[in-house]
Amino acid sequence: MEQTSGTRLMNDIAHDLEGWQLSELDHCYGRNVHILNDPYYATMLASLCSPETGQPMFNRLLRRLYEGLCRAVMNNEFPRKSRRVRTRMAATTERAVVGADFLDPETEVIVVDIVRAGILPAMTCYDLLNESLNPARIRQDHLVMERQTDETGAVIGAHMSGTKVGGPIGGRHVLFPDPMGATGSSLCQAIEYYTNALDGTPGPIITMNLIVTPQYVRAITTAFPNAKLYALRLDRGLSAPDVLATKPGERWNEETGLNANDYIVPGGGGFGELINNALV
Repeated sequence: MEQTSGTRLMNDIAHDLEGWQLSELDHCYGRNVHILNDPYYATMLASLCSPETGQPMFNRLLRRLYEGLCRAVMNNEFPRKSRRVRTRMAATTERAVVGADFLDPETEVIVVDIVRAGILPAMTCYDLLNESLNPARIRQDHLVMERQTDETGAVIGAHMSGTKVGGPIGGRHVLFPDPMGATGSSLCQAIEYYTNALDGTPGPIITMNLIVTPQYVRAITTAFPNAKLYALRLDRGLSAPDVLATKPGERWNEETGLNANDYIVPGGGGFGELINNALV
């Protein structure tokens, strides 16, 4: 409940949120790339990628990881609004008020579900946003996409076979929660659709991946320089040992995290298959 009394009270500096900073990896990929540096989520992500982890634990861990990633995005990207909120102690004293620059509850957000690996991540973010902000300002859209490969199994692009866009996009934060940022082909096509194929100009474009490769980061930042990238882990495991000893992005052209079939190494396997217990 917000404070409505005309009594002027001083804000407590202990409630000031201005000093909050995201804990992230130091790199040379540019200011729009945010790779979290968090021991807890690193541990949970390692468990998620373990060959011993299957259902139902896999999806439980996935939800937990995306809740953390979504919180990081809200904290670092969403606007704030100064508010004064009364606590239950207001029944006994007018000083029972917390004043701070809280998240602005009227922030408008679109969560884009990229079927099929993105179904559970998108729903997890959608639910968390509905709990944190005004649900009337939150929407979930759906894109049906699949990677296209050549005869060797290498990714040559992505095919979009269906969409369900539930309203306007102008000025709204557009989130793309998709677990594996490998080549960037699917995300580039999805972002292109929202920026050029629909009426209106979206607000901030934010990709949200559990794992990204240097190739993915280059693809997104080259095609969409203003997009914001958030990830829990950077995988460049097929790079030479001397490259692995350098700051990420310092020798970007020599970094690689993809095998011949464009799967991530170290990676965690095909998350779409694992989420759905499907072989293909």
